[in-house]
Amino acid sequence: GGVMVWAGISYGQRTQLQFINGNLNAQRYYDQIIKVIVIPFILHYHPMFQHDNARPHVARICTQFLDAENISNRMEHHTDRYYGDGLIIRRGQIFMMWLDLSRPYNSNTDRLHLELRTGPLPTVAKGTHVIIPLVEELEDDRWEAKIVQRDGKRLKLSINSPPTAVIGRYQLTVATQSPKGEATSTHDPGNDICMLFNPWCKDDTVYMEDGDEKNEYILNDVGRLYYGTENQIGSRTWNYGQFDKGILDACLYVLEKSATPPSGWGDSVNVVRLISAMINSPDDCGILEGNWSGNYVGGTSPTSWSGSVDILNKYHKDGGAPVRYGQCWVFSGVTTTVLRCLGIPSRSVSNFNSAHDTDVSLTTDVYFDEKLESIDHLNSDSIWNFHVWNDCWMARPDLPPGYGGWQVVDSTPQETSQGTYRCGPASVNAIRNGQVFLKHDSPFVFAEVNSDKIYWQRNLDGTFTQIHSEKNAVGHCISTKAVGSDERNDITDLYKHPEGTVEERIAVETASRYGSKPDAYSSPIAQDVSIEVTMDGEGPRMGGDAELTIVMRNASSLPRTINLHSQVAVMYYTGVVKATVKKDQIPVELLPNEGEPLGNVLCYVYQGCSVRHCYSLHVQVFLTLPVGEAVVGKKMAAEISFTNPLPCTLKGVVFRVEGLGLQSVRQITVG
Repeated sequence: GGVMVWAGISYGQRTQLQFINGNLNAQRYYDQIIKVIVIPFILHYHPMFQHDNARPHVARICTQFLDAENISNRMEHHTDRYYGDGLIIRRGQIFMMWLDLSRPYNSNTDRLHLELRTGPLPTVAKGTHVIIPLVEELEDDRWEAKIVQRDGKRLKLSINSPPTAVIGRYQLTVATQSPKGEATSTHDPGNDICMLFNPWCKDDTVYMEDGDEKNEYILNDVGRLYYGTENQIGSRTWNYGQFDKGILDACLYVLEKSATPPSGWGDSVNVVRLISAMINSPDDCGILEGNWSGNYVGGTSPTSWSGSVDILNKYHKDGGAPVRYGQCWVFSGVTTTVLRCLGIPSRSVSNFNSAHDTDVSLTTDVYFDEKLESIDHLNSDSIWNFHVWNDCWMARPDLPPGYGGWQVVDSTPQETSQGTYRCGPASVNAIRNGQVFLKHDSPFVFAEVNSDKIYWQRNLDGTFTQIHSEKNAVGHCISTKAVGSDERNDITDLYKHPEGTVEERIAVETASRYGSKPDAYSSPIAQDVSIEVTMDGEGPRMGGDAELTIVMRNASSLPRTINLHSQVAVMYYTGVVKATVKKDQIPVELLPNEGEPLGNVLCYVYQGCSVRHCYSLHVQVFLTLPVGEAVVGKKMAAEISFTNPLPCTLKGVVFRVEGLGLQSVRQITVG
């Protein structure tokens, strides 16, 4: 007890400073004195009888200068828009810090270093326990600190981190040593450091040179997602909100929840791969539970979400319970938020007529029996009206040169990759050229954008013969938001060579050799009678009839007698058939080199097929108008109007209003 009294007297002035902020801080500082100061003194000599320069240092982060220095750090590191006042920095870039010591630092007799720890079992060898020494001059690519200013008992340090540093939340402590003892500061969560990837650092794998692209793919917190069909492309605003309150904490929580070793979080390929897995929920209790059933009881309809903030905050608040429910555009929107928040340039990408290859054949296969009736149990492949995934930007040191840049990552749970529902990163350059042997999951992505649709008919002996193929059936109008505007940017040429060119055919046939049907292109298919289906005008509209024209052409020099099998079905946007509307079989005689058009009107009979579940028929029309002047800090009125395009009454109408940085989602029931 006597020793504690002497310690209090010796440091009474500094203890009194702590009382300014209240008793809690003072008590915490007393604890620090007991642990860090008193015990070394008992082991050596009582401080009363020591010369001032012989006493061990007690160091802490200098909160007096921290706020001003932190603002400067965050401006330099492009992290000033993140909510809160913590130290958020990017790897491979210098940052500044003030230390407050118990006495002036003597370079001749004293030693000092910083320690950073992250993860449950920090280890020096794995980069999760970092020891930062003081040096005379800083060098690149390593953890080092340099004294750049002295102010009495305070030191200003310039600290460098390598561009390969593990990202995440680090606990910071300061260790000091003098001839008479050692001391280590107590960890204060308020001094934790959040380390992110750095697209501004040339040596970081996620480095992006163009400033406008960095502004779009890292700093823009609002975007556009595209949906519908290739002939009727719709768009919706999505609030990414990567800088909003709680989002960085939620994203770091996702990393921790992945149960992957933090030592791998310095590898951008590895981080993207684990984020792809953690966005969905089937095998790791990830962020979102997918639901394509049309029944969303117990959760939120996927079409109701307009941003990622509520989803991520709810996941974090609920302790990692998956949020219900999501579909592809929701998975993609949340993925963009998480990747941008962690510092990886990313964008949401929509692919129209997107194939889902279920057997790694790299073809989209349709099977018929001997009578040209569909064999449903074999027809597991499908073509989605649209599918939304992500591109992320990074170097690929794990691949041959030339395959860095944009990489596909798909968080929608479709097929497993190495036993887990995830996809990517897959090099867009590799996909374009059919190099599907390059990791990760390139065969699946290639099939989404450039597989041929092949029709097979069962023979009497049970084998199948290829009877027709469509070479331009999938991968149309691949779209993303343009840099610096809300315009749609068509990036199809990044994913595939122009349809029908020699380069495109070489890519398709190269890829197919690595699939489960390598002989699909080994035998030529006779080009005889062709069929084309067209729609008049702009195509069918909600509540109106669809006028179809079926054109058959006989390219041979002989007459052909054919049976035209036609079927019209209502389907989900994923290509899964919900109900058959019309089925027909018509005999047709075609003369040599003759074309025969057949008109067909599909009346508005699909109303009874439950429009709310059939997203190929789903329409969103909305308009928001401010009423009066909009002034910061004051309430304002807005008028929201919606026009029902259908010749029937809509029921259960709900408006969801969200303003990024203004208010969270608010529901208005219309009825």
